[in-house]
Amino acid sequence: MAELLIRGVSKFYKLGNKTTFKALSDVNLEFEKGELVSIIGESGSGKSTLMNIIGGLDSDFEGEIVACGENLKKLKDKGFDSYRKNKVGFVFQSFNLIPQLSILDNVTIALTLSNVSGEEKVKKATEVLSRLGLEKHLKKKPNQLSGGQKQRVAIARALINDPEIILADEPTGALDSETSFQILDILKEIADGGKLVIMVTHSEKIASVSSRIVEISDGKVIRDEKLASYKKNENTSFASQPPTKKKNGNLSLWQAIRLSFHNMWASKTKNFLMAFGVSISLIALIMMLSLGSGLTGYISGVANSYASPDIVTITHSGKDKDGKPLDPSNPFASYFSPTPFDDDEILSIRDDINTFLEGTDNSYRVASENLSFGFSIMTGMSQQATLTYKVTENDEKVDKQGSIFYVYTTPTYYSDDNLLCGTLSGKNQIMLSSAIVKLLGYTKNEEALGEEVKITFNYNGVNIDETVTISAIVDVNMFADMLIMYVDYDYLNELVDFNSLGTKRLDPTSIFIKTDGLDTTKLINNYLNTRHELSGALEENMANMFNEMMSTFSTAMIIISVISLTVAAIMILTVLYMSVSERTREIGTLKSIGARKKDIRRIFSTESFLIGLLSGIVGIILSLIVGGILTLILNAILGFAPIAFVWYYYFIALGVSVLISVLAGLYPASKAAKLDPVESLRHE
Repeated sequence: MAELLIRGVSKFYKLGNKTTFKALSDVNLEFEKGELVSIIGESGSGKSTLMNIIGGLDSDFEGEIVACGENLKKLKDKGFDSYRKNKVGFVFQSFNLIPQLSILDNVTIALTLSNVSGEEKVKKATEVLSRLGLEKHLKKKPNQLSGGQKQRVAIARALINDPEIILADEPTGALDSETSFQILDILKEIADGGKLVIMVTHSEKIASVSSRIVEISDGKVIRDEKLASYKKNENTSFASQPPTKKKNGNLSLWQAIRLSFHNMWASKTKNFLMAFGVSISLIALIMMLSLGSGLTGYISGVANSYASPDIVTITHSGKDKDGKPLDPSNPFASYFSPTPFDDDEILSIRDDINTFLEGTDNSYRVASENLSFGFSIMTGMSQQATLTYKVTENDEKVDKQGSIFYVYTTPTYYSDDNLLCGTLSGKNQIMLSSAIVKLLGYTKNEEALGEEVKITFNYNGVNIDETVTISAIVDVNMFADMLIMYVDYDYLNELVDFNSLGTKRLDPTSIFIKTDGLDTTKLINNYLNTRHELSGALEENMANMFNEMMSTFSTAMIIISVISLTVAAIMILTVLYMSVSERTREIGTLKSIGARKKDIRRIFSTESFLIGLLSGIVGIILSLIVGGILTLILNAILGFAPIAFVWYYYFIALGVSVLISVLAGLYPASKAAKLDPVESLRHE
């Protein structure tokens, strides 16, 4: 049986005006092993179309072709891929070598698509290249070779899978006459070695070295002549070897990664710049997570440091019983200007808590002996608080004044742990934030202890003007640079002339309940959580305020990050889409040597994965650098840096980078896989 049998083959092309063009018309031919056939004809005669059909690049034809025992008309996509991989080898006029691969890799790529082991494919490719005189050029790139050497590499690639048929499309068209005949000698040796070699050429001179000439005109065979002058060479280095078992494997993930890495390295500058662009989005994401987590943890830590297991703190929340803000225009008003409790409200809260406790197994009851009170206010237009202190100027003591930002009475849950130095204040004493240390001109907190200062306070008719001593510097963390004063509640009430006011004390803004332990504290706090108009300690309220602000900030940052990541995904999609266009001929070449659609998708998807991985790594490195610099700056300015370097944030960023890159690469990979091999090979 003939090696290649063509019966009644016709080919029609659909034109834009709904008409058809007949490229081949009822072609009937038979070819045997060992023939060197030249198919000649003018441009447009149909010779290249016939070669594409024989090679399995074009499956849309009428008639029947049986090649190497395979009926091409009955093959599906996978069958054609296997046919091109194992039964035919292509040699192109423009060589179609992959520029980013070495000569050795250009030849082994056909074996790579069959998942042949590295050692085996290198050995086989080296042998073939050596037979073609290229053993000294294995590590070179195609642009380092002459035209003749490039065509030898293309021949080696065509031979590497030991196909039965070699198809050469104008194999000497880009070569000078001397090199052309060298290439023809090689093709003749291959044919004389027992393979069927079919050349497409427009040159009668080139065709004259063949054993047979088939001439096509207007899609029809008008001449089929065997040349009596052809002399077969019985001694050839390309003599047929004993049949070897064909590899049925396919491109592995590891090989796809290797190919993708070569492709990326060939355009390393472009890919690194793209990765850098994506990494900027990742830096924003990581810093948003780190800063949000750091601030939240810091604020919560501050609030927790003031907590006590046997103290319940009650303040007004600034909301009504339904949980709606009393002042919608300023939902944070209650944090800066707490609403006082009157006696009736205190009694009502006490009774409500006791009624609640009666419904549980807890025997504790709130009574006057376990109740205490506190007061706090932020100074402003209607209430003023100033501090008069002495500093030395020109060897003389002069008075200076500073505005007190916030006035607190010392909470009952405060202890020495809340102090930077000193002792809790009592009568004729106050505690201040560390801002006073700077005002007094000291460098150490301890130097301010015992200093006499005068406090002036005006609040709703209450006027206080008293000289006191500083007993402690309070740890107020982020508010350390603000002048904050703490004074004992009972002592503050002693300073007020209540006879003139007609009251017994300053209405408290905080109620403290000393419980019999943590269980009761939790129980009462759980109840208070059902009362929207009530809240916990001021520090807790401040923490909640900052948490709400951080939540808003985090949401804004997430939105910005999403927009930034979306832009990054579009950038990756655009670059990969352009890459498909730039590498169209490469895709056609891969398909001509048996690459499946799945293989093409895998190569491009792997590239997008590697781009995402590279972007993630660059983003992590840069975020660590930015985070380190930001930490130094914040420590210098604030004395602390609320940035949480949480390890899994970096894995999240890396995962997001890979995910958006892979998703962005899906369409370009799919487009590459669907490219028509014939059109791809014609692409300029």
